[in-house]
Amino acid sequence: MTSYRTLGRTGMNVSPLCLGTMMFGRWGNPDHDDSIRIIHRALDAGINFLDTADVYSGGESEEIVGKALAGGRREHVILATKFHGRMGEDPNQRGNSRRWITQEVENSLRRLRTDWIDLYQAHRPDEDTDVDETLGALSDLQRQGKIRAFGSSTFPAHAIVEAQWVAQRRGRERFVTEQPPYSLLVRGIESDVLPVAQQYGLGVIPWSPLAGGWLSGRYRKGQEAPGSTRAARIPGRYDLSLPENQEKLDAADALAALAEEHGLTLIQLAIAFVLNHPAVSSAIIGPRTMDQLESQLGADEVVLSDELLDRIDEIVPPGRNFATADAGWTPPALADPALRRR
Repeated sequence: MTSYRTLGRTGMNVSPLCLGTMMFGRWGNPDHDDSIRIIHRALDAGINFLDTADVYSGGESEEIVGKALAGGRREHVILATKFHGRMGEDPNQRGNSRRWITQEVENSLRRLRTDWIDLYQAHRPDEDTDVDETLGALSDLQRQGKIRAFGSSTFPAHAIVEAQWVAQRRGRERFVTEQPPYSLLVRGIESDVLPVAQQYGLGVIPWSPLAGGWLSGRYRKGQEAPGSTRAARIPGRYDLSLPENQEKLDAADALAALAEEHGLTLIQLAIAFVLNHPAVSSAIIGPRTMDQLESQLGADEVVLSDELLDRIDEIVPPGRNFATADAGWTPPALADPALRRR
């Protein structure tokens, strides 16, 4: 593990690799003891940054993380979690409202077995909630000591800017991080989100540097596409009958060949590429098994030459996303036909 990086301007020092725990629990690895062993291996390897969310396996991921950090490990970890996703049948058990945030933070604290959360993040934008409502609730939690800092996840550039302006105008604390999707196959944020994050001094914590498994090395032309729990949950991102996914397959195959040419695994190339951007603080890796974790450890120590980066740009041009679904969030104006046909 290379030297730690500052998380934006928070003063918190984090490892270049952040252990994402979405795959711990019934969404991925249902074996709690095995998941805890993976977390402990990551911590022993120098990772001090863990990211989870209330919605991951309906709170089960947070519970696993809480058990893994018991016994004195908690104080040495920068612990991040998120709110927003639906957590029950009640229509108010979701979103970015003050009512839900102040209720759900208590649930996360209980599941995580901790008195404070280092980074509390809005998992997605909420078009039905004024961002000032969200910032006000999070500012109060920060002043109460229940959270140390707060950030956004998968916010478009204009929403990041609006939140910064609102915080300044209304005297709120502000989002200090952004967690966007970013990989060799999902480069859309290079055009706006990453420059905006740099402008406002936000720490950037990209999720899915392996593009949801597309850059694991298992997607190669002429081979049967591997099955996965994510492919079952989000078929639109993996259905090879779709032209955009065929384009991803072509690019993934070319990138795998490029990695081999330079003596790297595709996993190493993919993670190193994300970490190479000057806006990025830490890249979230999301292993389901110990073998997957081992294949990703050390990728932060890979140095990419300018020549290799130029070769990557020839395969996937800067700022390109192959599919709208890969952006992680579809604006309501595009998702709801009624908003286009009023």
